[in-house]
Amino acid sequence: MKSETKKCQNCKNDFIIEPEDFNFYEKIKVPPPTFCPHCRFVRRMAYRNERTLFKRFCDLCKRNIISIYPSSVVFPVYCKECWYLDKWEATEYGRDYDFSRPFFEQLKELFFSVPHLAIWQRNVINSEFSNMIGECKNVYLSSSVVLGSENVFYSKIVDKSSNIFDSYGIKDSDKLYENLECEKNYNSQHLILSNNCLDSYFLIDCRNCSNCILSNNLRNKQYFIRNKKYSKEDYFKELGNLNLGSRKSREILIKEFEKIKKNAIYRFANINKSISSTGNNLLNVKNCINCFDVYNTENSKNCYRVISNKDSMDVDFGGVAELLYEYSTGALNDYNVRFSYSAMESVQNAEYTESCISSSNIFGCNSLKKKEYVIFNKIYSKEGFYELREKIIEHMNSMPFIGNNGRVYRYGEFFPVEFSHFSYNESCAQDFFPLTKNEILEKGYIWHEPEEKNNIYTISAELIPDDIKEVENKILNEALQCLHNRECNHQCTKAFRLTQDEFSFYKEHNIPIPNKCYNCRYYGRFQKILPLKLWYRKCMKEGCNNEFETSYDPERPEIVYCERCYQQEVY
Repeated sequence: MKSETKKCQNCKNDFIIEPEDFNFYEKIKVPPPTFCPHCRFVRRMAYRNERTLFKRFCDLCKRNIISIYPSSVVFPVYCKECWYLDKWEATEYGRDYDFSRPFFEQLKELFFSVPHLAIWQRNVINSEFSNMIGECKNVYLSSSVVLGSENVFYSKIVDKSSNIFDSYGIKDSDKLYENLECEKNYNSQHLILSNNCLDSYFLIDCRNCSNCILSNNLRNKQYFIRNKKYSKEDYFKELGNLNLGSRKSREILIKEFEKIKKNAIYRFANINKSISSTGNNLLNVKNCINCFDVYNTENSKNCYRVISNKDSMDVDFGGVAELLYEYSTGALNDYNVRFSYSAMESVQNAEYTESCISSSNIFGCNSLKKKEYVIFNKIYSKEGFYELREKIIEHMNSMPFIGNNGRVYRYGEFFPVEFSHFSYNESCAQDFFPLTKNEILEKGYIWHEPEEKNNIYTISAELIPDDIKEVENKILNEALQCLHNRECNHQCTKAFRLTQDEFSFYKEHNIPIPNKCYNCRYYGRFQKILPLKLWYRKCMKEGCNNEFETSYDPERPEIVYCERCYQQEVY
């Protein structure tokens, strides 16, 4: 079978379907996509809301809760305790299929009637204000935190780590502040692309270092400042002179660090222990193409934030699963799940499902637990299930749903973006691909006017104490003004408070009180992350003609080397 060029029905750009793609589609018995990989990713991200949270009541127990859904939604919303209990049954909302109407119209009606989980959490403890987390405890205003992590604040993508503050992309680490894409670090601040480092500050691409500051591309070093060796005594003397407890001092060091980052040498991609794979932030993967933030995975393509997966395509935020396609969020021990969102755990042979657990052979279902052979939340015999499923697929192709801007949805498409529970500007799609209100509406997506909150501060940004040594516990009773004061595009909260755990961490680690709200800090950090896109480039080492695929846009300022030149230069 040869590769085939198709035109995306959404963006109208050409995209290529490779022979191995066709083999995968044939294996799981689905038609080739009509959206390009980029538009498929945007569509899935439009269904994932991580950071827009609301106060409301649980519609079952009536207590006050935090939810990703406002009180104005038309469907019931249950708190975590009520949703997981057996006090209600999702099959009571089951209905017959109507062959006189498009499939997706009926699916929307079902999905907008079944009770929804207020906030996405799975096996978590004491994490009321965090969404999209699993198997962790004491997590605050963070997302995608899993694998036994604990005491995580204002962070995203954290695995097997503890005491992590204001960080992104962290594995197997402890006591970190403002780290980006790091692994196995301890007691360190402002580290980027650095592993196995401890007691260090402001490092870029360093390995196996301790007590190092304001340096780049170091290997197996100790007591280095600005890439220069110091004695132990002189090192700690200089460290004290940096006055890290002062915000003003840190701001000067951050500016110096920006210059250091521009002079560092960057490997074309952060790919380790991997074979025949392309993308970025890959660890222990094989045959993974166009994948990002993926590890312990094989034979997958177009994936983001996937752990321990196999034979999958177009998957985001999933782990320990096999044969997933056009899928987002959750996926613990799932198998053969397609065109679905949040098949939370142990779901098999499922299509067009949302928020189901321990169920198999389901089609067009929501919030099922321990069910089998179900269509539109109605249980059938095994024979009846397969017979009706084939008829529905045929009907989906003969009577497709026509969405905004003429988008056509037959069998094989993910949920229509205009059916999302969230507006584009509330979803992860806006994080990755920010659009203005007019651009969102022109594309036929959903816009929601942000709720105007009258957050009142008691200490203005310029009066927040500069040095952590000047701050007493009574600041926990104050509301601090964000420096941006909503004059930004970062969902600024205008005012924010400190928690006791946060304040104790700042005190213990000599970190000044922040003068920006957690949203503004998050988006400032997120803008430093490389895009989920690849460019063909040449190595920038003089005399080298090696080419590679990289997430470093050719217009970016970084010095990017191929694997061979990077190893020769840095090691």
